[in-house]
Amino acid sequence: MKRSFKIIFCSALTSAFLLVSLPAYAAAKKKGPYRKLDVAECPISKIDFDDGDTFECRGEDIRMLGVDAPEISHPRHGIAKDQEGGRDAAGFTEDAIKKAGRVLIVRSGKDRYGRTLAHVLLDGELLGAKLIKAGLAYESISHFGDNGMPEFALQILEAAKVSPKPSFEEPYKWRKKHQKKS
Repeated sequence: MKRSFKIIFCSALTSAFLLVSLPAYAAAKKKGPYRKLDVAECPISKIDFDDGDTFECRGEDIRMLGVDAPEISHPRHGIAKDQEGGRDAAGFTEDAIKKAGRVLIVRSGKDRYGRTLAHVLLDGELLGAKLIKAGLAYESISHFGDNGMPEFALQILEAAKVSPKPSFEEPYKWRKKHQKKS
């Protein structure tokens, strides 16, 4: 019996459905356009919250792809004070995750700080797009690219297009002014 590996993304519904079967995945891997996604479920009880775009799952630091949320105070990282909107973004992320029935992490490598770069799905909805729609993050796809996941990147770009611009300074600019390098 032949099985196939298919990933169907439905950006209109902002949800991802993963259907798994193996031989078609192997064939697609040889041809190139498909790749196996590194997806893991993260139990909500195992999450330690940090800021709007970063949290820990089972001790693994997760940095959300596609968004840049305002900073909160992290003295050990040279950030002595909260950026405007930082606590709101952190609270939004924590609240959204705690209300979710299922949290999926779709990994895409590590950043220079050793954090796992990942898209985060809450009950099939992209958390990064939710942050943007709430006016609590800027999109970062335009600067960093799609990280090999164009379907997620498209959802984030679409959210940024239709959402109001956040009221705070872009976090990367704010960090340049306020972060003390050690």
